[in-house]
Amino acid sequence: MMTTATLIPKKPFLKRRLAPGLTIATVFVIAIMGFSLALHLYNIDSIGDANAYYTAAVKSMLKSWSNFFFAAAEPGGSVTVDKPPLGLWIEAIFAYFLGVSGVSVSLPNILAGVFGIPVLYYLVRKYTSELAGLIAALVMAITPVFVATNRNNTMDGMLVFTLLLAAWAFLHATETGRARWLMLGVFIVGLGFNIKMMQAFLPLPAFYALYFLGSREGWVRKALNLVIATVLLLAVSLSWAVVVDLTPADQRPYIGSSDDNTVMGLIFGHNGISRLESNRGNGPQNGGTPPAAPGTGPGLDGNDPRNGPPQQALDA
Repeated sequence: MMTTATLIPKKPFLKRRLAPGLTIATVFVIAIMGFSLALHLYNIDSIGDANAYYTAAVKSMLKSWSNFFFAAAEPGGSVTVDKPPLGLWIEAIFAYFLGVSGVSVSLPNILAGVFGIPVLYYLVRKYTSELAGLIAALVMAITPVFVATNRNNTMDGMLVFTLLLAAWAFLHATETGRARWLMLGVFIVGLGFNIKMMQAFLPLPAFYALYFLGSREGWVRKALNLVIATVLLLAVSLSWAVVVDLTPADQRPYIGSSDDNTVMGLIFGHNGISRLESNRGNGPQNGGTPPAAPGTGPGLDGNDPRNGPPQQALDA
């Protein structure tokens, strides 16, 4: 007498469960994160003060709430740095608990880079396979410029992590057609704007096109949702800028690297149009210092805090 057995197909290797909620692929993701963290922390003391311009700003921000809010570049609070404050606020919180050093102010970017790995894995795996997701995660983890950029306090790591989360939200909005995911996506991009301004908007056309062309909602509803989302995006993005620009100039620091002492001028000037020009200026990210505020000169010690505050603030 012959019996037949029902063959139960085995799960692919990477999908096999080792424990509830733990697959082999998940173990590999954790391993890649650990390896990436090791790469980021290797010989970490060699970074010194990291980007001294922003490290000095962090130290200055811990001197007073006013310096903290405005992201003052030097302890006297006479001038701001050339970036919005969100990334620096996070770095200042780390520095408050760990002490001001190149390592402490770079740690938020390092962690953002490491925790961006599972986000990228999820985004790729969802539309391809576990193997493709792991390859994408590994490639990002070992890319030299990825590691080198995160071992610094210029906030690029935090911005990339923010935009990965925004991509996740926009994909959910496209799949589900639910406006709340769209609003979450633009809210996250708005936070990114308060980290590095216009750079956060670079993937926005792709995000909008994905939702508008990919969602199953009606065209009118999608257009209306995008209009509402844009209003929210601008409200979040410009929240700090509006508050600062509405503050009387004599009650706040000069807006560093701006031509007109306004954050709006900084957004569209130094951090906007000038980025598209061949001459990218002499800002701190290019090895120079921010321009002096109009009508100011050297201090009693012969140094103009608006024209090169890093070492002064670090030594304060």
